[in-house]
Amino acid sequence: MNEFLDIAPEAAAAIAEGRPVVALESTIVAYGMPYPQNLATAQAVEAIVRAGGAVPATIAILDGRLEVGLGAAELERLARAQDMAKASTRDIAYLVATRGNGATTVAATMRIAALAGIRVFATGGIGGVHRGAATSFDVSADLTELATSAVAVVSAGAKSILDIGATLETLETLSIPVVVYRADEFPAFYSRASGHKAPLRLDEVQDIARLMQAKWALGLAGGISIANPIPVEHEIPAATIERAIETALQEMAARGIGGKEATPFMLAKVNEITGGDSLRANIALIENNARLAAEIAVAYAQHASMTA
Repeated sequence: MNEFLDIAPEAAAAIAEGRPVVALESTIVAYGMPYPQNLATAQAVEAIVRAGGAVPATIAILDGRLEVGLGAAELERLARAQDMAKASTRDIAYLVATRGNGATTVAATMRIAALAGIRVFATGGIGGVHRGAATSFDVSADLTELATSAVAVVSAGAKSILDIGATLETLETLSIPVVVYRADEFPAFYSRASGHKAPLRLDEVQDIARLMQAKWALGLAGGISIANPIPVEHEIPAATIERAIETALQEMAARGIGGKEATPFMLAKVNEITGGDSLRANIALIENNARLAAEIAVAYAQHASMTA
């Protein structure tokens, strides 16, 4: 194990014994929603993973240590923190060297999960190619990390604020398998519809586990993107969310907001415009992804034990 890595005893034992573990990111807690909803959601997601038969391992960087599996006090600290850095992969070494604190993005969570030996990770939505990237060059490190770290990432697709077509093209260029669970269309975070066909479709978690095993047994680098559409009863129609996004984009451009601040600003503004509907949808899809991730982790652990 890496000298800068601290794995909670429960998660460490599960990893060593080949039992199912699900990694969880911490930017959802520190940046995704306000306190105390962020803490309640983090606790609910961990409970869902446990109910599904897997061990939850929320990941963050605290006092320069890569923490895998946060305790109750650490989750509370993360949820209340006002100065927690938004840490992507490139920030990991800096925060370790300066003994800093960071809530890990999809990219950083993937990298730390891979270091710890965790193969399944549940999040809300993956980052991707931002609208206007032809001039801004704003492309999330989540994509390049998916091409690097051998982790299956369960999300509700790419965030609606992105250029989803360009994101899917980039995922193809990087040779990242993109599987949509039980649907023929790639989901767009708040909405089940994006207008883009599912690159691949699988309907059973056992088939996803076999895909994971086959990819890595073949020596093919990188992870797998598993898109899990938001439940029908919680989705926001694509036209409704698109109007909110366009309004938020106009304000973001007028205020010159970009980089790491772009996504938190957009999520907060869209939530304001939708009267809180987007936050409720965000919580529902995160819980739905945690449920599926636990099932996949259990299936993968069973498959790995049979093929060992």
